[in-house]
Amino acid sequence: MSAHPVLLLPGMMLDRRMYGGQLTALAGAPAIVGDLTRGESIETLATQVLAEAPPRFALVGMSMGGIVALEIWRRARERVTHLALLDTTPHPDKPQRRELRMEQIAKVETGKLRDVLVESMKPLYLARRNRTSRRLLQSIVDQAVGLGPDVFRRQSLALRDRPDSVATLATIDCPALVLCGREDALCPVEWHVAMADAMPRADLVVLAECGHLSTMEEPAAVTAALGRLLRRRS
Repeated sequence: MSAHPVLLLPGMMLDRRMYGGQLTALAGAPAIVGDLTRGESIETLATQVLAEAPPRFALVGMSMGGIVALEIWRRARERVTHLALLDTTPHPDKPQRRELRMEQIAKVETGKLRDVLVESMKPLYLARRNRTSRRLLQSIVDQAVGLGPDVFRRQSLALRDRPDSVATLATIDCPALVLCGREDALCPVEWHVAMADAMPRADLVVLAECGHLSTMEEPAAVTAALGRLLRRRS
């Protein structure tokens, strides 16, 4: 197990509860959940996280957290002992997705945050078998509503304008994990296969019957994969 702290970065409109299973299980190393709520760009968020992070740490990022993790690697690779990228992407936003984000921001600013969540949540975020899970759905809504419309706007803008990180993958020479759900509709399996292939020391894990929110849908499997990563020599 890594002797250094584990820094976990949440997905969009999610908080430390999305890592509940991992925080409980990773008792062998101190765990910190980074704050991705205060900046309007990936670069700003990375700067803020680094300012508050320990000198060296293992880095875990899911979805938006993975995008910020890639920026942290570019800025401070010497501080990262291990890197886990979960259900994420190295690609910039597509034009149609950028347009959708602006439409969603406009809707959320009229008080319809919950509506936007429900419209996108079931088809995009969860595996088929989990789309009727009241526990999962309620947790996702509770986390997002707790963060509120201002955070939704800031995070949407950061994701809209995110950099292209494809070229960064080949530079990631620490022990790494690339993990996703087989039913991830936002960041599909083929992206993760390509990411793992591009990274010199990456293990690839694909979880069956799991969607985009792997840490919540399959907490034990994700924790086991992270444990294997952290036991590797940095």
